[in-house]
Amino acid sequence: MIRSAVLAVTERSVTKKLIARTPAGRSVVKRFVAGETLGEAIEVARELNTQGLRVSLDHLGEHVAAIDEATAAKDSYLQCLEKIAEDGLDANISVKLTQLGMGLDDDAAARHLDEIASAALVSGTTVTVDMEESEYTQTTVDMYADVQEAHGNLGIAVQAYLMRTAGDLDRLVPLGGHIRLCKGAYAEPVDIAYQSGGDVDASFDRLGILLMASPKVIPAIATHDDARLEKILAAAEHRADPWEFQMLYGVRRDRQAELVAMGHQLRVYVPYGEAWYPYLTRRMAERPANLLFFMRALVGG
Repeated sequence: MIRSAVLAVTERSVTKKLIARTPAGRSVVKRFVAGETLGEAIEVARELNTQGLRVSLDHLGEHVAAIDEATAAKDSYLQCLEKIAEDGLDANISVKLTQLGMGLDDDAAARHLDEIASAALVSGTTVTVDMEESEYTQTTVDMYADVQEAHGNLGIAVQAYLMRTAGDLDRLVPLGGHIRLCKGAYAEPVDIAYQSGGDVDASFDRLGILLMASPKVIPAIATHDDARLEKILAAAEHRADPWEFQMLYGVRRDRQAELVAMGHQLRVYVPYGEAWYPYLTRRMAERPANLLFFMRALVGG
């Protein structure tokens, strides 16, 4: 698949240098990443709010090597929540559990998530738990379920290309909260994940329709694909309960504005921080238009 090929290329050291150290590469980073500091991210969030867009702030990072790093990541999210409340932003946060210690010390990761959920309640907002590689899916679902049952202000991302996702929703939907449906951006084996674009699209449509028919949750439909958007819009015609679209910062900004103008709620996923490279390469791999943008910048087009 294109995804696997692009990810393989971006892991090469020469590609990393090209993206990180050239003007073309930095222009791509600036388009898709709000900045390296919380202050820069807050400024972007404030501007997006003025355009009628909600925000989900993500302090980039994953797979920490020491528990001190996980604690520091947790503290950075607590600071972010304080700023959201202080500035009165229409924003929540998105977290990766491997950044909070999952895979290194699962108990510590669970404590960190619990502390973040408590702080989000005080700040009057919510927390989305991102989904990562398939080896962490079960632990992520289990940890999310425990903290969501305790606090009730969480959401979770699910990936349409994983064959297990429909079964996961049987457990997740009764817990309430919001569920972000995305296609999936990691390279996964054929025995657990759909490989063709058509199969992934069909799964996304099935799961999206299921979520739109579920009043216990707030569907958060994360796609930039017009065909998928139209399927969801048709499924939402008779839905009275809240739901929203979600799109990535820097991707299809014109379409974001159109959907808001149509009266739909839309939340922009806004990443920030120094650990931007893995995030950027997945954005390039999951959508050919993003890769084309980089290539045009590289040749000065």
